[in-house]
Formats: sequence, C-alpha cells, structure tokens
Amino acid sequence: MAAPRRALAGLTSRGRCLVGGGLALGLTGAVLGERALVQLAGFVLALPLLAALSVARRRSRVSTRRTVTPARVARGGSAEVVLELQNTDTRRAGVWLLSEQLPGALGRAHRFTVSGLAAGAATKARYQVTGRYRGRYQVGPLQLRVVDPFGLVERTTAGGDTAPLTVVPRVRPLGPGGPGGGRGRGGEGARRAIAVSGDDDVTVREYRQGDDLRKVHWRATARTGELMVRLEERPWRAQGTLLLDTRARAHLVAPEREGVPQVPGPPGDRWPPADSLEWLVEAAASVGVALAEQGADLRVVTAAGELPPAPGRRGLGADELLDRLATVGASRASDLSATVAAACRVAGNGPLICLLGAVGPDDVADLVQQRGGPVADVAVLLDITGWADAAPARARRAGPAAEALRGQREQAAAMLAGAGWRVTTAEAGQDVADVWSRLGGIRLGAPA
Repeated sequence: MAAPRRALAGLTSRGRCLVGGGLALGLTGAVLGERALVQLAGFVLALPLLAALSVARRRSRVSTRRTVTPARVARGGSAEVVLELQNTDTRRAGVWLLSEQLPGALGRAHRFTVSGLAAGAATKARYQVTGRYRGRYQVGPLQLRVVDPFGLVERTTAGGDTAPLTVVPRVRPLGPGGPGGGRGRGGEGARRAIAVSGDDDVTVREYRQGDDLRKVHWRATARTGELMVRLEERPWRAQGTLLLDTRARAHLVAPEREGVPQVPGPPGDRWPPADSLEWLVEAAASVGVALAEQGADLRVVTAAGELPPAPGRRGLGADELLDRLATVGASRASDLSATVAAACRVAGNGPLICLLGAVGPDDVADLVQQRGGPVADVAVLLDITGWADAAPARARRAGPAAEALRGQREQAAAMLAGAGWRVTTAEAGQDVADVWSRLGGIRLGAPA
C-alpha cells in the first residue's frame, strides 16, 4: 500500500476536486438516506485510487542525453539544446510530461509532452536558451511527470544529468584607434625603444635615487638639463595589464531578475549592458582580446585579486580571458589600494590600463604615486549615474549624489591627466569602441 499512498500524494487539481466531490456526495447520501448517492460516491472515490494504482505500477525507464551547442555563448547570444529521450522499458510508455529545469538567468523551464513511446524507441526535443547574464550554468536536469489517462494522479521524478553552458562577456570590435590599436611586434626579439629628442637615440631616463652613477648619460644630461641615466636594452615581450575596479560601492549593479533592465545603448544594440559593472567587464573583454591577439602577455587584476593564467603561461589568452571574466562579480573591497599595488607590481614597466567605476581623488592617488615612466598608462572613468534611469529605485539612490560623483570624477581625471595619463570618461549608451578611440593611438608596449 506504500506505493498507492505515495501516488495519492501526487493528486492533481482535477483529482483533488474529484475526491472532494465524492466525499460531499457520500456525506449527502448518508444524511438523506439515499443509498444510490452513497454507491455513486464510492465509485467516484474509487477512480483516484485506481489511477494511483495505475501510476504506481507504471515504472518509467527512460535514458536521456543532452547536448548544448555551442557550449559557450556571448551575453545575449543563444544556444540550442537537443534532448534525446529513449524508452528503455520493455513496455510502451504512457504519457510523459517533461520539464527541463533551467537557471533563472537562462529563462523559464521548457515543458513538452511525449506520449506512447514504444519500447526501445527514441525521440528528440529541441529548444533555445538565451544567455542574458554572464556566468557558468548547468542546463537540466530533466523532470519527468507520469500521469494517468484521466489526469487525476501524477508521479514526478528528476534526473541527475546536466550539461554546462558558459555565458561570457561580449567582445566589441575596437577599430584602429585607441591604445593597442597599432600592430606592434610583441615577439621575444622586439626591444623597448624610448626616443629622446635630438640626434641621439640612446635609451635613457631621468636619474632616480640609487641608480649607478656609472650609467649617467652626459650628452643627454647636457641637452635636457637634468641628470639622465642610460638604460640597458634587453629583449622583452609585449605585455599589457588591465586593472578592473569591480568594487560594489563603485557601481550601480542591476540584480538578476526576470526582465533585463532597458538602458540606453548604441543604435542596433539589442543587449546593452544593464549596469556599469557589465559595461566595465565588456570593455575589459574587448580590450583584453585585442591585446592578446597582438601577442601580448595579458594580465588582469580585479578588486578581488588577479585572474590567474593557466599553469606554465605568462599571461591570459583570448579564450581564457573570456572564461575568467564570465564569473567576475562585484567585490566587497572598500578601496583600491591593494588592487593598485597588485596591478603596478604585475605591470612592471609595461602599460597599465585602468577601467574604473565611481572614483575620486583619494582612489587614484596611489596610481599617480606608484606609476611613472615612459610608457603611457590609460584610465577610463565610468559615469555610473547614466545607468540609474533603468530603474526608479536606483535613480532615487543616485539622484542626490550625481553632482558629487561628477565633481569627484573630474578631480580624479585631472589628477591622472596631470601625471601624464591618458584619461577619458564613459557614459551609459556609449559603445566601447567610441570610448576607446578617444584615447588616441598608442602602439602596444611603446611609450607615448
């Protein structure tokens, strides 16, 4: 009796209504003394029991195989899921109500019906999923509901098989402008060239405390009026370092929900970034892929730490970068001091590209102090208030502080520009390529 009891626990709405009607009919017949009504009530109540016995005896044996193509899509892209079902029982199957479970970020569960599948036969079901948010997801498992022919009782079982799907940030074409737009040679045989004005092309820089006085370049010193030292040319490999300001306090982050917020975007862009953090990650993906395709040793440092390259590699490849960025989220870090120190250490003498959220002078002071030299560093400052219009709650939060944020951003930009950085501001609705082109052309790994 345990199996029928479990089956009766799966009464559908129709089955519960039938049981309620049978009980009411039997009670009425007993009160009025109508034997026919009592007999009819017994027949009505017997139907759900017979349905429960039918469902309990029907042991569905089904094997599933799920294929997701492609297994990695850019945000806003679609993937096709092919679900293969095979009836491994020796009897014809009844009615299967199938529900493919999906994470909320991929949409609602897909439901379909398979009826009367012969023993050993197989069938396929296809559907599309759209990656609306970055992340790593599991498609499935399949939920199988077996119902009786009258729809009174159902039994639900869930499989354990899933298939992975990775939603990576979009890569926007940057065009010929911007830092890294030139196709510099990044091979091991390339050498750093720091040109000084005049006829002498010796590689020199200003004297720093602790430099060997034997390396003083007297001709350049006489020409510039400042003590200059000679740098030893050594083989190098082009490199680029990205600093991503992923602090939650520096962004207006849109929570994952059923509808993607409608924010302004470039013409023809169906999936503009829903918040400033998504814009920053998308910009990092676009710039990073461009640098990696030029042969650079790419390093990426976020507020939560560095995105590690694969063992044995000096930097991230294009695909590896996208996989790492797929799971980058908002960090609880309160300031950028640790992030700046790590990025400066990783960048060394190579270029540093900073993608910053809402910052002020205190946030960029460490960058000004710790960075200097012939290589041109780049900073993009986000105007996060542009994303507040997508949600009234965020608009109320950002409204009173918009002027204060603008003033702090302008002060930070002035500090960086005064220290020799190339600085620009990005707003909601602007394409990454447009912002990047405003920074001017700098050959990868070369000084400005």
